[in-house]
Amino acid sequence: MSDIIEPGLVVLDADLGPEKSGVIRALAARVAESGRATDAEALFADAWKREEQAPTGLPGGMAIPHAKSPAVKQASLAVARLARPVEFDEGEDADLVFLIAAPDTAAQDHLALLSTLARSLMKEDFVASLRSAATPDEVVGIVQGALRGDDEPAADAAPAAAAAATTVAASSDAGPTDAGASDRRSIVAVTACPTGIAHTYMAADALAAAAERAGVEYHVETQGSSGAKPLDPAVIAAADAVIFAVDVDVRDKARFAGKPVVQVPVKRGIDEPDALVAQALAAASDPNAPRVPSGGAPTGATTAVGGASFGANLKRWLLTGVSYMIPFVAAGGLLIALAFLIGGYQVGDNAADVVLNNALWNLPPGGLSEYLGSVLIIIGSASMAFLVPALAGYIAYAMADRPGIAPGFVAGSVALVLNAGFLGGLVGGLLAGAAAMWLGRLRPPRWLAGLMPVVIIPLLASLFSSGLLLLILGAPIATLMAGLTDWLNSLTGVSAIALGAILGLMMGFDLGGPVNKVAYAFAVTGLAAGSVENQAPWMIMAAVMAAGMVPPLGMALASTVLARNMFTEPERENGVAAWLLGLSFISEGAIPFAAADPLRVIASSMVGGATAGAICMAAGVTSQAPHGGIFVFFAIGNFGMFLVAILAGTIVMGFLVVALKRWARRAPVAVEEAAPVPATAVAAA
Repeated sequence: MSDIIEPGLVVLDADLGPEKSGVIRALAARVAESGRATDAEALFADAWKREEQAPTGLPGGMAIPHAKSPAVKQASLAVARLARPVEFDEGEDADLVFLIAAPDTAAQDHLALLSTLARSLMKEDFVASLRSAATPDEVVGIVQGALRGDDEPAADAAPAAAAAATTVAASSDAGPTDAGASDRRSIVAVTACPTGIAHTYMAADALAAAAERAGVEYHVETQGSSGAKPLDPAVIAAADAVIFAVDVDVRDKARFAGKPVVQVPVKRGIDEPDALVAQALAAASDPNAPRVPSGGAPTGATTAVGGASFGANLKRWLLTGVSYMIPFVAAGGLLIALAFLIGGYQVGDNAADVVLNNALWNLPPGGLSEYLGSVLIIIGSASMAFLVPALAGYIAYAMADRPGIAPGFVAGSVALVLNAGFLGGLVGGLLAGAAAMWLGRLRPPRWLAGLMPVVIIPLLASLFSSGLLLLILGAPIATLMAGLTDWLNSLTGVSAIALGAILGLMMGFDLGGPVNKVAYAFAVTGLAAGSVENQAPWMIMAAVMAAGMVPPLGMALASTVLARNMFTEPERENGVAAWLLGLSFISEGAIPFAAADPLRVIASSMVGGATAGAICMAAGVTSQAPHGGIFVFFAIGNFGMFLVAILAGTIVMGFLVVALKRWARRAPVAVEEAAPVPATAVAAA
């Protein structure tokens, strides 16, 4: 597996610009130039997306940007020793930068090796040897030595990355099963980062070293890309406290129910391992410390990962519900659209009677088209009926883990009974999740703890949330929902155009980010209320989808047709791919362009999106499908004007971004001028 690095992937003592984006882009270009990636800009975009989730700078002047990307053909490590250190995290400059690039379908052995490299960066001698290396070949040799295990740690240190569970004893002559083990305090930990390649294992090793210094028995479960071996239940039961150093949800968190818990971002596990071990030991001695409840979600101060605000958590809960709800809407909406296509708009008037009283050998008066249309509309309506319960159920799930699902679904179903619509589902899901979270904080006797997540929490949380809806909140929410429906139905002329423009601005603002998702969620959650008589929700969905298609199409037009000379070769290649992405309603196809030139691209996409959204609303275009772009043409009413709106938005954005690139001044970006330097030119003499 020594093919992970080669001399051409090493840059020594080079100036790659003042910004970390330039360093990452230069290393991504090295990977592509070596034939290990098909698209340097796509690899950069994936690595930058990971960087934006959490900075990858580390203490000691290092940074380890990394990504799994479909653009990568071969797992690779690119190394840069910088002549001018670059800030990768606030107040932390890095002069050693390691770009780990893995295919999105990387084999487990490659992922394990990449994780081994990440863990090697926790060793001072390994880093020191890289700092003193004179040639790229020497760097390659050092890395290959680490892969071979030439500096394999002692038995009590953390094992290699391929081992997903790590145990560290307090001393070299005592293990967890020794007689003295019961006298030592014990901590269990889970580490996980979004990609599961680097930080997951580095945090595990940093905590292992800190636990060893503190004389604490330590066991860790690394939930990473190279596999995860769950901790032994007996080890969890014997632990005094648990540390969750994670940027993603912990799998099967209910295993740790009742344990004092410290939950932080994974990077703090690398930066402050001693403080976290001390904090966990203090929590173990504090009867009022936050604990993992029966439901599996953390309590108290740990609920907000990394100190996130209530608003940030609320957004996460709501978007989780929307993401789980979308498949029900997609399937149901498309089936209903197909039903109308086959049987006509009147097929829904007596679909239930047709399906119950007829069959393929006993067709209704309308023939096969009426029968098949009726079948499709029954199936589609059944799928759409889950929209509000699924929304509520998975909001509650995001808040309280599995115990929240049942009360959330029940509350969503009650909202339907009360005609409270998706607003009732939102409120019901939040109530159910809050009740399940609160009940999960209780510390029942051991004999009762097993019943909490499967019986007691669902029962009491359902009674609380659904009862509150039925007795107090349901009627006001239903009235509000009726008012919202009436307002949407009343939108005509300037007001409808203004709404379409606003939704288009939101869709073009952050290309799949939070603002984009708010507009999309608004359209999708209202989709079920649409009907032949009430087409306003369908109009909103069409405006949102058209506006979301414009950014990639606009950049495709600009980079492949209007001004090819203003774009790099990788950008022109991205532009070719962006045609298909845009036609499929994948706004993220514009992200590589926005990452390279955010101000001009985002400003243009907002104007283009607003143009498309306004035209759609003005023309009364409708969409019964929440996704699919032009490929769900059969679900789009007034398809001709839908295409006109998209074309107009694309042209406006394309010409605007070209004009801004030509005439709007921008400070030079050093990395664009600092093309990757040949290794022989930058190697130390």
